[in-house]
Amino acid sequence: MLARKSIIPEEYVLARIAAENLRKPRIRDRLPKARFIAKSGACNLAHKNIREQGRFLQDIFTTLVDLKWRHTLVIFTMSFLCSWLLFAIMWWLVAFAHGDIYAYMEKSGMEKSGLEATVCVTNVRSFTSAFLFSIEVQVTIGFGGRMMTEECPLAITVLILQNIVGLIINAVMLGCIFMKTAQAHRRAETLIFSRHAVIAVRNGKLCFMFRVGDLRKSMIISASVRIQVVKKTTTPEGEVVPIHQLDIPVDNPLESNNIFLVAPLIICHVIDKRSPLYDISATDLANQDLEVIVILEGVVETTGITTQARTSYIAEEIQWGHRFVSIVTEEEGVYSVDYSKFGNTVKVAAPRCSARELDEKPSILIQTLQKSELSHQNSLRKRNSMRRNNSMRRNNSIRRNNSSLMVPKVQFMTPEGNQNTSES
Repeated sequence: MLARKSIIPEEYVLARIAAENLRKPRIRDRLPKARFIAKSGACNLAHKNIREQGRFLQDIFTTLVDLKWRHTLVIFTMSFLCSWLLFAIMWWLVAFAHGDIYAYMEKSGMEKSGLEATVCVTNVRSFTSAFLFSIEVQVTIGFGGRMMTEECPLAITVLILQNIVGLIINAVMLGCIFMKTAQAHRRAETLIFSRHAVIAVRNGKLCFMFRVGDLRKSMIISASVRIQVVKKTTTPEGEVVPIHQLDIPVDNPLESNNIFLVAPLIICHVIDKRSPLYDISATDLANQDLEVIVILEGVVETTGITTQARTSYIAEEIQWGHRFVSIVTEEEGVYSVDYSKFGNTVKVAAPRCSARELDEKPSILIQTLQKSELSHQNSLRKRNSMRRNNSMRRNNSIRRNNSSLMVPKVQFMTPEGNQNTSES
């Protein structure tokens, strides 16, 4: 506006605008890191350029179960409608070929009563009545207004064929609906994992830990946990392997390798020579392109169906030097679980070096624990000194208040000239 009024030259305005745009930092949105398994357990993988689409039709039942609910309901409805329409056409053709439709059109109302013994299906006069009779046959309603006679063997064959087709459609579609409602991943919705994993010292060893829990009271029988590390590697020959899977063992004192998931548990993996995390330090972890996949499998107690819950942790979701807080307490003889603190962690002393360096130099752990103890003692001293200072200030303020509330002395002069001192 000022440039238009010739108060400020236009060249100066343009130069100032250009300088402001140069000074503004250009922040680009950081693309999220690709992961194979989402936090919800879904596989983050897209299948493209599949040429042999007919393989899905060879296993039609699994294809129907894997479809979305809206597609399944459309197929469920259309299968019955199409079967009713198809057999309605067949019943109409049977009546048309036998001459029943012309017989009903030519005869009057009094004469139609004698046609019931000569027609294939009584009261089938049009395609609408044939469609209604098709529904009655397949759904076994039987209103009584339409029925078959013994005149047409072809009609009997169509009746048997429609009953068989109707039973097959009922079995397939109802079984599909039942399998979709009783799928194993529905039970996995109540199996939860901590949002972050931690690396801390346990029993003198660096350990990778995460927490798993079950929200339902019905238990998971024979529950087992598997951990895999997925990362991109390159072989000595130069071949790039985008999905290189490595199994890592789980620290479980039981020989059966099963867990009793009655309460939330902390699953621990000791980082030793067998672990792919053996050479990774705290500084190297942020630059690592790896993903730790956790798989929990077990049998549902109520249904007997095997279920599987999955999640994954990328490098940004692994907290070094943290530990999960305790959430299980005993209250009046009953163990109580506070799920509001399910994923809460606290910072603890942990060496920042890798597990290999820790094995080669055990003194690093001792020095780290000594530093942690010294810092803890210093914090306690500071806290105690602050408490003393606060108590001294509080006492001084109380004394001042008491001194201000003291009653002053007042002197009275008597006629004899004696002074009497009294406090009022």
